Amino acid sequence: MSSGEATITIKKVKKVVGGGHHGGAWKVAYADFVTAMMAFFLLMWLINTTSPEQKRGIADYFAPAAVSETTSGAGGILGGTSLGDDGAKADGSQTIIENLAPPSPDNSREGQSDTTSLSKASEDELREALAQKEEASFQSAAQSLRQAMQSMPELAELSKQLIIDQTPEGLRIQLVDQEGRSMFETGSAKPNPRAQVLLQAVAKVVNQLPNRVTISGHTSVGSNGRTADGDWSLSAARANASRQIMEGRGVNKDRVYQVSGKANSDPLYPDDPQLAGNRRIAIVLLREAPVLPPDGL
Repeated sequence: MSSGEATITIKKVKKVVGGGHHGGAWKVAYADFVTAMMAFFLLMWLINTTSPEQKRGIADYFAPAAVSETTSGAGGILGGTSLGDDGAKADGSQTIIENLAPPSPDNSREGQSDTTSLSKASEDELREALAQKEEASFQSAAQSLRQAMQSMPELAELSKQLIIDQTPEGLRIQLVDQEGRSMFETGSAKPNPRAQVLLQAVAKVVNQLPNRVTISGHTSVGSNGRTADGDWSLSAARANASRQIMEGRGVNKDRVYQVSGKANSDPLYPDDPQLAGNRRIAIVLLREAPVLPPDGL
């Protein structure tokens, strides 16, 4: 080899198969270990957080079905028994089921009871609905009368002599006297022009509803503090005269349920029975009981 040529060096590398102690097999084993530990701690956590009932349910879910051996008959599924009473070995399972089953309820009585309950509930709902409808009608009638009193000049000045309220009996409209502004002349049963205007306005509102009507006359206690014998007939005559005016304005006479005179037995102001406001005509639109179908329909 001449001095001008380069030296060639050959290096042999021995290839190690399998990776030796630097391989990755240990990683797989470690991963399996970590997974098993996670499952173990998860199981511990579930055991601590579940209730006894839940634990019992989980145990029953994973428990194998209980199988008992039989020593009777052929040892098969039925164990020598039959499904009916006519089995050769013993009474069948149908008899056992019938003996253990509770007695069936009387369906006819239960159905009748349910029907009665539903009928009672429906009747109560109907009564409530009709009562609400009647209440709304009363409020509308009262509002109509108040608006008429404000819109008509001849009635506006009489608004203080008209009292509208609701009582257990129904919608009550009262025409009351004021000092110097009476509905009737002293000792007279004929309504004066002021009372006639008010009665005509009331009749117009009464015609809007189908309810029956009661009309009662009232007087005040005299200056001597006693009830005059003529007050009963006078109060009744005034109530009857009011009825005639209202019927003349279109109120059906069949709707008038009662006309009465109460003298001073029911004062509007009990603390002052001599007050002019106790002299009045009270007109009541009666609350009507709802018409319901007869039982059994």
